[in-house]
Amino acid sequence: MDSYATIFENNKKWVEKKLSEDKDFFKKLNKNQQPDFLYIGCSDSRVTAEELMGLGPGEVFVHRNIGNVINTLDMSSTAVIQYAVEHLQVKHIIVCGHYNCGGVKSAMTAKDYGLLNPWLRTIRDVYRLHQEELDAITTEKQKYRRLVELNVQEQCINVIKMACVQESYLEHKYPIVHGWVFDLKSGKLIDLDINFEKILKDIQKIYNLTGTDWFKYH
Repeated sequence: MDSYATIFENNKKWVEKKLSEDKDFFKKLNKNQQPDFLYIGCSDSRVTAEELMGLGPGEVFVHRNIGNVINTLDMSSTAVIQYAVEHLQVKHIIVCGHYNCGGVKSAMTAKDYGLLNPWLRTIRDVYRLHQEELDAITTEKQKYRRLVELNVQEQCINVIKMACVQESYLEHKYPIVHGWVFDLKSGKLIDLDINFEKILKDIQKIYNLTGTDWFKYH
């Protein structure tokens, strides 16, 4: 209970600190948010979006879940993406995984996780799609790291499959989808250089939900 009570003491100090730096901080914070970024990351307690990006309140719209998974049957993540794209008009959508991810590691383990099984299956499907590459990696640590990267890549593709993302990009040329990995050991963000337009072009035959040739106007 001591750690719980500490939270409110910390909050009090945080309020005092912010007001000492800017007496209008909370007046500004109370205004409508206009973030350029939607960050989709893992729920891991060691990975906080604004802090690792060096941004402050109001600058990042955030969604987090185990293994930074985008599943079209998950109303939470899809609702967040649609709201961010259609109402906040974010310019960038970032899917960020991290090395030493417990969710990804669990998906590599032959074990029954009960209610987690259908969630982890999405990550197992990433392994199935890239099994040849992953099975060729001889060390378990490197295989694990590579699966983290491939999971980010596949979740980016799942974002790009969404109608709201396709329609907004056709009209506004945004949002752009990016894939990152956070390295807990070094603190560095690694850009996986996801080629958004190439992926969009490659999948349009199957996943075009707009009835329009996406690249006719480019």
